[in-house]
Amino acid sequence: MQYGAYSTDSLMTITSRPELVFERGEGSWLYDHQGKRYLDFIQGWAVNCLGHCPPEITAALTAQAGKLLNPSPAFYNGPMVELAGLLTANSCFDRVFFANTGAEANEGAIKLARKWGQLNRDGAFEIVTFGHSFHGRTLATMSASGKAGWDTIFAPQVSGFPKAVYNDIASVEALIGPKTVAVMLEPVQGEGGVIPADLEFLKALRALTAAHGILLIVDEVQTGVGRTGKLFAHEHAGIEPDIMTLGKGIGGGVPLAALLAREAICCFVPGDQGGTYNGNPLMTAVGVAVVQRMLAPGFLAEVEASGQYLSRCLLELSAKHGLQGERGSGLLRALILDDERGPDIVRRGLELAPTGLLLNAPRPNLLRFMPALNVSAAEIDQMIDLLDGLLKK
Repeated sequence: MQYGAYSTDSLMTITSRPELVFERGEGSWLYDHQGKRYLDFIQGWAVNCLGHCPPEITAALTAQAGKLLNPSPAFYNGPMVELAGLLTANSCFDRVFFANTGAEANEGAIKLARKWGQLNRDGAFEIVTFGHSFHGRTLATMSASGKAGWDTIFAPQVSGFPKAVYNDIASVEALIGPKTVAVMLEPVQGEGGVIPADLEFLKALRALTAAHGILLIVDEVQTGVGRTGKLFAHEHAGIEPDIMTLGKGIGGGVPLAALLAREAICCFVPGDQGGTYNGNPLMTAVGVAVVQRMLAPGFLAEVEASGQYLSRCLLELSAKHGLQGERGSGLLRALILDDERGPDIVRRGLELAPTGLLLNAPRPNLLRFMPALNVSAAEIDQMIDLLDGLLKK
């Protein structure tokens, strides 16, 4: 399509995009080049945790842009140090490495676990992951993922990622051997269909990995930073993993991710890990603003309450239309349909007038909801009303 003097044909095709260009966002709302507004329950795939253009992020970017952008990761900078301190003070981890994307953080977690295995497990390198998991789009993280078809798309895969069955502790134990260094999982499989790990499964997994002297890695790229009503989703199970990765919400819309680990696991030496932009002050200043908002009194309790309200609304909608219920954690939820019309509902939601609705269907038989963590009850009600109309058709 044509946009001003330029054409969208100049962009490499990586996905099927609709014929519109978003120009402005505010809170739960997006506005396209023709002035139409859309109620956004995708929020950049759980990225915009405080909605579009929140004042905290605008202020952080503006202030930091006038002081220091990037002195190089070879030096400390103030926001980098402050954000690392906030994260370690509010978690069970001791050290942080900042990255740009969740995939990069997960790649770092894989490298850290393998290095630890070289030093402590006689060269063990295998990391048990799970069917239907999603850990990123680098070659190693695609290999770690259990997404159907990804084993051939850029073959050959990176070896060393045997797949267990999610929520089945026996399937994990059956794969643990002398080459195993870690188990890696998402506390909620987002791309896999918003499937939460049973809390007892997480507890059993922590006990199993500890008994075998191997690491437990939690990929909290989608679930971390308040998304489930806790600062980190593994806190619901009361466990302490060895390594955690963050992305999406920690930047509130800017490219920021993090790899966190306990002191005993931190075995990188200078030259092992790096990146041109890691820990740059412009992005970490935003991270500080985001985490401070999460830690504000009552904020996470409000997220939990909003998640419960959205769950109730989805259950009522499911009963009304004879669907298969809903599932999820906090404000990461899915409505389970009775057929495979999910993509059609997403398309028709986009086309609604005068107000469009942005939804996501990671599987044809369900819809995923990832609203801003400060979404209002009125906005949830409006989304349910629009979706009700789409389901009637």
